[in-house]
Amino acid sequence: MAKNIRTSGDYSIRAGTGSTGNNTLNLAAQTIDLDSANVRIRGNLDIEGTQTVIDSQTLTIEDAVLVLARNNSGSDIDAGIKIERGEGNNAALFYWNEGDDSWKAVTSNSQTSTAVTDTALANISAADPTTASHVATRGYVLSAASTRIAGDDSSVVTVSAGDTTMFAGTGGITTAATEPDTLTISLGRDLSGITSITSDASNGNLELKANGTGHVTINDTLTFSGMASDPTATAQTKVYNKTAGGGGTGLYFRNSNIGSGAVGELISKSKATALAIALG
Repeated sequence: MAKNIRTSGDYSIRAGTGSTGNNTLNLAAQTIDLDSANVRIRGNLDIEGTQTVIDSQTLTIEDAVLVLARNNSGSDIDAGIKIERGEGNNAALFYWNEGDDSWKAVTSNSQTSTAVTDTALANISAADPTTASHVATRGYVLSAASTRIAGDDSSVVTVSAGDTTMFAGTGGITTAATEPDTLTISLGRDLSGITSITSDASNGNLELKANGTGHVTINDTLTFSGMASDPTATAQTKVYNKTAGGGGTGLYFRNSNIGSGAVGELISKSKATALAIALG
């Protein structure tokens, strides 16, 4: 049989001496007071008010998933967990920002039923990542993004993430960096103190080339090493040294456009004089 109870004032249901252990009533206006050391509701509980306050020190929930913003119909509503930090401190929140489409950890002194106004981003501590989908910590990024650079003396330096590697020029060498990824090294003076120039390319040429109409000038003795055989004839004149022949110099030249590429020897002054006398 259904039963309705209606009262024009407050209504109290007390089990035994209630939760306080005495019989004193302490009712606020328009209040139904369930006063018991324990209250058990064996069916579902629907609360249709606009505010639910739980004044307890321990809250235990069996559900594995908590649903927030249940009646959100798809509008721009921020939702998450708020932690009060005491008087004078901004509240701490971990929430989903619908406008940014991302999770955010922030401090905030202004929240409404639909939006959170960030005061500042908050730090989150986490373990170092072990898979590609894990969040990277600052320490991990600094260690993983470092670069090791070695000089000609084999000494190695480590450049950590965020630090700058500087290539410093000296002795007439200058360097200039330009965005996005170019480093230009320029030689601003003549080479000096160099005793050997070689090509590292296998059978590669070593080219000395002047700028514009300039010339390659040799202001000292030019020494030719002896060759065991004659070079192949090409359209460029090749000058080389080997055992002296009829010309008496041992300085030979070869060009495919001269004498059908035949080998020629520069003749010495004495040989030329003797030849002139012999030919009358």
